[in-house]
Amino acid sequence: MKITTTVCALTAAIAAIAPGVASAAAPKCEVDRPVVLAGLDWDSNAFHNAVVRFILDKGYGCKSEEIPGSTIPLLNGMARGDIDVTMEMWADNIPEAWGAAVKDGKAVELGVNFPDAVQGWFVPRYVVEGPNAPAKGLKSVKDLPKYKDIFKDPEEPDKGRFYNGIAGWGAEVVSTKKLHAYNLEKDYTNFRPGTGAALSSAIAAAYKRKKPILYYYWGPTWVMGMYDGVMLDEPAYDQKVWDAMANAKTPDQACAFPLMKVYVAANAEFAKKAPKIKAFLSKYQTSNAMVSKALVTMREAGGTDAANVAAKAFLEGRKDVWTKWVPEDVAKRVEAAL
Repeated sequence: MKITTTVCALTAAIAAIAPGVASAAAPKCEVDRPVVLAGLDWDSNAFHNAVVRFILDKGYGCKSEEIPGSTIPLLNGMARGDIDVTMEMWADNIPEAWGAAVKDGKAVELGVNFPDAVQGWFVPRYVVEGPNAPAKGLKSVKDLPKYKDIFKDPEEPDKGRFYNGIAGWGAEVVSTKKLHAYNLEKDYTNFRPGTGAALSSAIAAAYKRKKPILYYYWGPTWVMGMYDGVMLDEPAYDQKVWDAMANAKTPDQACAFPLMKVYVAANAEFAKKAPKIKAFLSKYQTSNAMVSKALVTMREAGGTDAANVAAKAFLEGRKDVWTKWVPEDVAKRVEAAL
């Protein structure tokens, strides 16, 4: 009798907690293969990928992987179906390529990752301000010819050096066109570092030694958060000028980068086949400040697991943000995994 009573009690107890157990149980992923993310070669994208992969793994029961590369090749890969999701689509930097992928029905915009991305050409504040500043009059891109000796290129000392983005970045194409439109090609070399890490390392080295450097960069990034740069003035952003610049190989006009919305994008067929994942990614939204803070954590962590460290810190510390992206049962599974 005691045994029967005990078994009944245990059965009742299990039944009472069963709904919670069921909600925490790992679900079956909507796709029967790994979800493939674009492994774009900059830190903020690595952070977003790490956040998404943790949620997909722990919350949706999916496996995931990344294919490394730069903007244009990975966009082409997404259009072909080799890539499922791109967490940072800087569409305004590549209007022709992005527009073609959408028009052809190969790619879709799911939502805005962050609405306040900045881009521009920068110099260290100590170069233009302070008693020993070597280029106090430098405020605009129009002033650059007068200060080319300050930014002397070691390989072509009769010119200054402009540190552009790397080949394959949409912003590298834009900055190259700007050099022509601003008539700076005769005064500055268009130096493209081999990797995003090489660009940030060159900037960090210059700041550490208090040396002049002229460089393209963007935010949110740890570089923007760590170093005090001054963005050079350009003609105000003008949509007509921007579109003309995008469509011309060697434009005679240019303007400032717009304050950009950076999108979450997906392969169109994948979005149809995975409506739950699509719904999650459509709600995924951060901000420049939020991501910059995460990237400081990522920078301090260092090493190959830095993005995962930053992602976990974000998921633990900003439940007020990410729990709005997913259903309650998914959020519970992710919280349990943390």
